[in-house]
Amino acid sequence: MPAESTSTLLIEHCDDCDRWVHPAAGECRDCGAQLIARPVSGRGTVFTYTVNHHPYNPEIPLPYVIAIIELAEQSGLRLAANIVDCEADSVECGMSVAIRTERGPSGAPLFAPAGE
Repeated sequence: MPAESTSTLLIEHCDDCDRWVHPAAGECRDCGAQLIARPVSGRGTVFTYTVNHHPYNPEIPLPYVIAIIELAEQSGLRLAANIVDCEADSVECGMSVAIRTERGPSGAPLFAPAGE
């Protein structure tokens, strides 16, 4: 089981609407208030994913998983990331994941299966 991560992931938040906004927009699309980057839990679920078998970046061993993660803070709050610390064919939609402390070679956030 992977260790719990202490990585801080910052996502913009509207204090007026109490809504998270990603990608970063600077101001709230709903009320126009200024957004503030705030830490999120780093926990979420795999919304969708694909397994890449093409050697696009030689620093990334094949195959690797590119996923859209829905963060636990809000329905619809999603970001792109790589899934690590598991076999590519074990990833599935709805799987619980947690952010890792390191970033991938491409700079993408890394998530791993969450210990339940």
